[in-house]
Amino acid sequence: MPSSLLEPEDRVLSTMEKDGSRRWLDPKVSKGSFLTTRRAFAYFLIVVFTVTPYIRFNDKPLVLLDILHRKFILFGFTFLPTDTILLALTLVTILVGIFLLTALFGRVWCGWACPQTVYMEFVYRPIERLFEGTSGKGGKPRKPVAGWRRVARYVVFLLVSMYLAHTFLAYFVGVENLAKWITGSPFDHPVAFLLMAAVTGLMMFDFGFFREQTCIIACPYGRLQSALLDRKSLIVSYDKTRGEPRGKKRKSDDGEGEQAGDCVDCHLCVDTCPTGIDIRDGLQMECIGCAQCIDACAPVMAKLGRDAGLIRYSTQAAMDGEPSRLLRPRVVVYPAIMLVLLTALTVLLSVKKTADVVLLRNLGNPFTVMDDGQVSNSMRIKITNRREMAVAYTVQSASDVVSRIELAENPLAIDAGDSRTEGVLIVLPRSAFSKGVCDITLHVSDGAGFEQEIPCRLLGPAGSGKPSGGKAAGTGTQTNTPQGGSL
Repeated sequence: MPSSLLEPEDRVLSTMEKDGSRRWLDPKVSKGSFLTTRRAFAYFLIVVFTVTPYIRFNDKPLVLLDILHRKFILFGFTFLPTDTILLALTLVTILVGIFLLTALFGRVWCGWACPQTVYMEFVYRPIERLFEGTSGKGGKPRKPVAGWRRVARYVVFLLVSMYLAHTFLAYFVGVENLAKWITGSPFDHPVAFLLMAAVTGLMMFDFGFFREQTCIIACPYGRLQSALLDRKSLIVSYDKTRGEPRGKKRKSDDGEGEQAGDCVDCHLCVDTCPTGIDIRDGLQMECIGCAQCIDACAPVMAKLGRDAGLIRYSTQAAMDGEPSRLLRPRVVVYPAIMLVLLTALTVLLSVKKTADVVLLRNLGNPFTVMDDGQVSNSMRIKITNRREMAVAYTVQSASDVVSRIELAENPLAIDAGDSRTEGVLIVLPRSAFSKGVCDITLHVSDGAGFEQEIPCRLLGPAGSGKPSGGKAAGTGTQTNTPQGGSL
């Protein structure tokens, strides 16, 4: 079969040539109002990304995703493994918010706030252009970059990647641990050192080699556009009605000038695109909404004395002459879902206390009749300290019928953010039971404002006569059933 039959008519991807080789992009810099605004916003985000791990709120880090200790801190609130519902509500709310943002403004996240775009376009590419001698204009350098310039460029890339890796890890290990890792010997923390080296290597690979392919190939967000966008979502659009047919003035048969469309086919919108697409082909998965094509086209229209906006932020409906409408089903449904989720999250957070207490029944016989005739129930109590300091919790009975409560240690000392499970033996007279059960209440407090009453059903002899060690009542129906709940 002739090889020509296997060749595609055009590139399969904007970063791939027809023969399958990598197409390296060197986008030109198109200066304009959108670039100026994006640059200022990008540097603001870089500052926020850098300083956030150092900010503390309510004596806690503002953001800490401590996976090792299974503890997430977001804006002063600590999410523990027992907060599955709270964490799920938070993540779903953020996800629905992204859906709403995309439905309204298209891929504004990708072009304006995504860390991949921010660091690629406003840190790594400017460094590259500095060493290539194309600062301020972009595009391919006149001569291949080699020698000391090439080495220096990658040295700076490495330093920036190390900074990014350390800042990124600060969100997961905390700035205190990170400082120890940086100042200490790698032999004192080899795993941490290897982790930092691996993250630095990934940063180098991403921004030094993979680059825009992260947005085109790896990121799933672009592929979700078909579901998240509609014809009234704001996107970067090319006005075909104005622009076509492309080209300059041409002579007709009668010798008079015939005006083509406003697009003079200068190709600047393609040369400046950081993902290498032609916006004139319509909405595409690779478009990140960065508006560089808008900044490239506007000066051309001004020189030709034509109105700006041949390429502009608009909607597909508006481009086709349909009336624009802000309110539409998804723009109403998404905020309604977010309102419900936020209400539920607010209510749950408002009743959340500084500790979680769970009471569990031990395995084995549900009760034991002791030598003195009293009945004991063996339980387990688990207390999670949500405070940022060590606290001692006292377990007492709030019911007069209980003879005594035995723990290995009472009060229970628990470190900040830690959990502790201890056995509890509850002893009470046989006369306290009615039909084999006795309902009591345990009182847990820390002396610093936290108090919790835990209802507990104890089991005992069901009838009169000589007790039989509890086996007669050992139905097993309540074994390991929680007697208390998370607060």
